[in-house]
Amino acid sequence: MKYNMNEWLTTLPASKKPLPLLSFPSAQLLGVSVYDFTHNAALQTEGIIRVAERTDAAAAVCMMDLSVEAEAFGCEIKDAENEVPTVIGSLITDEDEAEALTVPAVGDGRTGLYIEAARNAKAAITDRPVLAGIIGPFSLAGRLMDVSEALVNCIADEDFVHAALRKTTAFLKAYAQAYKDAGADGIVMAEPLAGLLSPILETEFSAPYVKEIVEAVQDESFVVVYHNCGPNTPLMTNSFYQNGAAAYHFGDAVDLKNMLEQMPADRPVCGNISPVDHFAKGTPEEMYAAVTELIQKCSEHPNFVLSSGCDIPPAAKWENIDAFFGAARDAAKGGTA
Repeated sequence: MKYNMNEWLTTLPASKKPLPLLSFPSAQLLGVSVYDFTHNAALQTEGIIRVAERTDAAAAVCMMDLSVEAEAFGCEIKDAENEVPTVIGSLITDEDEAEALTVPAVGDGRTGLYIEAARNAKAAITDRPVLAGIIGPFSLAGRLMDVSEALVNCIADEDFVHAALRKTTAFLKAYAQAYKDAGADGIVMAEPLAGLLSPILETEFSAPYVKEIVEAVQDESFVVVYHNCGPNTPLMTNSFYQNGAAAYHFGDAVDLKNMLEQMPADRPVCGNISPVDHFAKGTPEEMYAAVTELIQKCSEHPNFVLSSGCDIPPAAKWENIDAFFGAARDAAKGGTA
C-alpha cells in the first residue's frame, strides 16, 4: 500500500501511536544473533514483520545499522555476535585521498541486502508505513576519516571535510533513492555526529548536505525523518528546520519539551525515552513511569510524537518495550495501569 506521507505525518501526532526506532531487538524474537541479523535480508524482513505484529507502532522501522554505508566505501568493520557492527580506523587521511575516493554503487557491501529487506517488509506489512534507515552525510564522513579527526578537521582542514562530504552525499542520495524505488515510504536519517559541532560549523558541514539529500528524494510518497542525538542540538533548531525534513527525531541527551518549544509546530517532533537507561537497563515499572512523565510533559505540543531517544539496542528487554507501548496506550485512553 502506498501512502500519502504528508497526510500521514499530519495525522501522526493526533493518533497517539508511538514511533520508536525499534528494529534490532527483533533478533531476540527470532532467536538469532545480531551478526546473522545484519548479514541476512530474510532474517531482517522477518524481524521487521514480527515487530509489526507485536506492537502498534505508527510505522515499521528497518535496521539502523550505521556501519553499512561506511563498509560500502571500504571501511574495515568490527563484527560481534550480539552487537551492532562498528567501523574500525580510518579510510581517508587527507583531501587528496578524499578526492580520489570512489563513490560505491548502491548494492556494494551489505547495502543490497538492507534494501532487499526493506522491499520485502513493505510487501508484507500493509497496515502502516515502512521506514528505512540511513546515516547522515557528516556522520558518514566521520566514519571515513575517523570521528575525532572529522570534528578537528572542520577547523583545521575544511577542504578535506568538504571533499569527503561531496562523496558521502552523492552516495546517500543514490542509497535513499534505492530505498524509494524499493517501495519504502521514507527514511530515518541519523546525523548524530553533527550534534557535536558548534551551530556555526553544523550549518557549514552538515545542514546543506542534508538538505541536498532531502530535496533529491522527498515528496508526498517518500519522507525524510531527521534524527540527531547530539548534546548541542538545542542550539541548532533553526538550522534543522531549514533542512526541509518532514519530521524530526531527537535523542535523550536533550530536553524534548525544550526542543518542542523551539521547533515550529507544523512538523512532528519525536522522542525521547532513553534506549539505555529505560529500554535496556530499566524495569517495566520504570519504563511506564518515564513514558507517562514524558507524555504529560510534552502533550501540550500538538506535534509531539512519543519515541525512543535513539535506535533501541539489540539487548533491550522486551518486557520494557511492551511497557513502553502499554503506557502509550493507557495515556491515549486517558487512564493509567
